[in-house]
Amino acid sequence: MEHIFSFLHQHIDLIYIVILSVFLGVEVISRVPSVLHTPLMSGANAIHGVVIIGAIIVMGKAEANNYLALIIGFLAVILGTINVVGGFVVTDRMLEMFRKKR
Repeated sequence: MEHIFSFLHQHIDLIYIVILSVFLGVEVISRVPSVLHTPLMSGANAIHGVVIIGAIIVMGKAEANNYLALIIGFLAVILGTINVVGGFVVTDRMLEMFRKKR
């Protein structure tokens, strides 16, 4: 447990940046009109693809006893994958509305 507190103390600036980024992201996304949702979803899919690759790299370079890095990396991979797959499903459904019916 002391290892976790030491890690948090050393990286408190980065933790503040992540927390502020979350609030900023929620604020920006909540003000996006519905018409722009599909193009933004495609952009978010690309960004989350990068997040997944980054998380895999972090997990690969983490030491075997650094459980915090491994858990956060694993969660980033899982959540990023869910978002990418969900984004492609939603985008496909929305584009289906514009296809001509046979």
